Amino acid sequence: MTALIFALLLLSAVPIALVLALTAMWYIQASGNTVLFASYPQQLFSAIESYGLLAIPLFMLAGELMNEGGLTRRLIALARIFVGGFRGGLAYINLVANMMMAAIIGSAASQIAIMSRAMVPAMEQEGYDTPYSAAITAAGGLLSPIIPPSMLFVLFGVIAQVPIAEMFIAGLLPGLLLGFSFFVVIAVVGLVQQYPKGAWPSRAQALSDLAWGLPALSIPVIIIGGILLGIATPTESAALASLAALLIGRFVYRDLNLGRLPQVLRRTAVNAGLVIMLIAAAGVFGWVVVYEQLPQMAAAWIAALTTDPFMFLLLLIGVLLLVGMVIDGIAALILVVPILLPIAQNQFDISVYQFGVVVCLTLVMGLLTPPVGAGLFVASSMTGAPPLKIFRALLPFLLATLITLILLAWLPWLTDVLISR
Repeated sequence: MTALIFALLLLSAVPIALVLALTAMWYIQASGNTVLFASYPQQLFSAIESYGLLAIPLFMLAGELMNEGGLTRRLIALARIFVGGFRGGLAYINLVANMMMAAIIGSAASQIAIMSRAMVPAMEQEGYDTPYSAAITAAGGLLSPIIPPSMLFVLFGVIAQVPIAEMFIAGLLPGLLLGFSFFVVIAVVGLVQQYPKGAWPSRAQALSDLAWGLPALSIPVIIIGGILLGIATPTESAALASLAALLIGRFVYRDLNLGRLPQVLRRTAVNAGLVIMLIAAAGVFGWVVVYEQLPQMAAAWIAALTTDPFMFLLLLIGVLLLVGMVIDGIAALILVVPILLPIAQNQFDISVYQFGVVVCLTLVMGLLTPPVGAGLFVASSMTGAPPLKIFRALLPFLLATLITLILLAWLPWLTDVLISR
């Protein structure tokens, strides 16, 4: 009956945070364990009582300040220097700029929204059709869960009790691998569709764009460099990145209007509040799941299917693709990790880092797949292209992502090699 209530609330378009919180309340009442209501508020609070979660609003603030301060535009100009002259040059520029932004924002939905406003109109002017332009931008959002910093990695680190900095390091090689696979897709599509050949900027323009782009490029350097060198924690790096974005946007580029800061802070607070509310609700739902001993039942079921780690990860990818299609990635992460991580570690001896990267990337694919596909609707609202047309244009990128996931499941060193050094 609890599962039926969960499904009915979900299909009734009730916000996912309320779905999780109300389902947990229903279970407590239906099971007769009403004494658990006394612990309900404590479980809500304990789910968000983590210093590491402070990185989420700070990374959101850094992204907002970069967009307001003109840093995004300079990063796009910087990307043009390196890939702008290839056939389909603007598509490559879009992807490289997305990789740079993935190292700053950490949120797929925010990245899709920001880059759609910045890149799609320019691509339309040069003859690219709108669904394809929106698809590349949306595909770039898939880089955000594995190129550090990653909001999902922050959450995974908190749930799995592993250092968030090490999760960020684990995502470096997979992020580059996924980016390379997207380059291949763009090259093939560009040849088939005969998209226009780009133009390399003149030497003077390239030097100018490089000079103006370097301050913007310092933001991901601050974030990743601070973490890798052990100078700052992920949360401290997020705070430094926000401060740097504010100072560069105001005093270097002079595009940041201090009068708009209240709006920037308000947007950040609202978006972060939604995420934190979802984490709290998912935490109390996960508490009920553990109380029902679902992890033990899932372990017994999976053990009956396979004893091979690679096959387990393939099964995991298949299940999480379905889960990600209907449940928000953050909520799904909090639900599945407490259940499946002990199984992966204890029964299959799978590295926590390999497990985390595979889970986070698989769940984020749901952001771009029907029936929910929140990322599709974000890209559609920003560009005006129908969601289904964007999805069709996205299919080659989703296939490349799936191939990357299979490689990550097959080759654990892709996630572990940098950590072991």
